[in-house]
Amino acid sequence: QVQLVESGGGLVQAGGSLRLSCVVSGPTFSSSVTGWFRQAPGKEREFVAAITWSGIKSYYVDSMKGRFTISRDNAKNTVYLQMNSLKPEDTAVYYCAEDLRGSTYYFRGSAYDYWGRGTQVTVSS
Repeated sequence: QVQLVESGGGLVQAGGSLRLSCVVSGPTFSSSVTGWFRQAPGKEREFVAAITWSGIKSYYVDSMKGRFTISRDNAKNTVYLQMNSLKPEDTAVYYCAEDLRGSTYYFRGSAYDYWGRGTQVTVSS
């Protein structure tokens, strides 16, 4: 069974940066895609970014492109989300998730098989 553990969240001022980490353990495949999602209080979960197992392809929601960067280090079984120029509206619980089959619907939460418990990111104004 695949397990994902997020870390790196915290409190940061607007304009600041955070780097989230997601350690993925268990069997994964070269077809796997790892994604980051977030959910703010009272709002639906939304897609943030995703990256293929090889790291060659990455995907972002348009509103975050240029501020957020997803990357991975397979030697450490870790996927990162570098977040720069943070805004108060980025406040949310951030989750990483694993899609073992690499669906083309990487932006849908339903495509993912396993989820972490999340890490809280709070951006103060």
